[in-house]
Amino acid sequence: MKQTISERFAQTYAPTVFSRAELLVDGTTGEDITRAVKQRSLLRLRRDHYAAPGVDAQVAEAVRIGGRVACLTLLQMIGIFVLSCTGLHVHLPPHASRTRPRRSDSTRLHWGAWSGEKSLRHVVPLRDALSQAIRCQEPRASIATLDSVLHHRLMSFGELRDVFADLPFRFRALLALVDGIAESGPETYMRLMLRALGVRFEAQVKIPGVGRVDFLVDGWLIIECDSKEYHEGWDKQMEDRSRDIEAARRGYVTIRPIAADILGREIAVREAIAEIIDTLGPRFSRVRSA
Repeated sequence: MKQTISERFAQTYAPTVFSRAELLVDGTTGEDITRAVKQRSLLRLRRDHYAAPGVDAQVAEAVRIGGRVACLTLLQMIGIFVLSCTGLHVHLPPHASRTRPRRSDSTRLHWGAWSGEKSLRHVVPLRDALSQAIRCQEPRASIATLDSVLHHRLMSFGELRDVFADLPFRFRALLALVDGIAESGPETYMRLMLRALGVRFEAQVKIPGVGRVDFLVDGWLIIECDSKEYHEGWDKQMEDRSRDIEAARRGYVTIRPIAADILGREIAVREAIAEIIDTLGPRFSRVRSA
């Protein structure tokens, strides 16, 4: 059964890496620790950092290097939208010592202090991961990430405002574009496209007989942002096609750009939508106003 975002968040922030002192408090003896490490029933990731053998490989590598999982990697572990994360992101304190070399050139190191929130030994606080992700991504991807955090109620808008308070002023404009209504990254990208086109639109609209649609543009054009995650399987496709027919019976036009195009071919998708509106808009606007 697929985990919810809340479950993944709780799992990610569950104590995973322990110091020798923490193990001793739980009743383990020094001899027990030594024996467990030799038998590989306990992993020594680095000096005074231990974990169970089933520890996540990214966590193990980040701790081995001398830091914590951070930025896009941490958000991806939780299930928050990031456009792309091809390597491990690791946070290191500004004066970290005894760090070990990266095993992969794709591993990205983030040096610097964090917000001061209490942190576990294996991951940075969510606030810090977001601050790093905003710097690491292009603006639209950052907005989609922030939308995802709001939508899944991992932070409030006020808490996001606090994140931006610690960022350079040039990033502040992004906050005004954040909206927790979007249920996926492609929906955020589509919303930004429609804003750029200057058209009138509503998000997550309920249409009688059709159900909820992702976007309704100018009162007649339905845009559904299809992705493999939410639209895979023949049963789902049959449901979508039945909804499209019902929408057409009620005077709506439905288009379904795929997520890969929305995220990777934005200009082409935006131009296609503009042409559809220019071509069909006058006709459907007259019909719906009649």
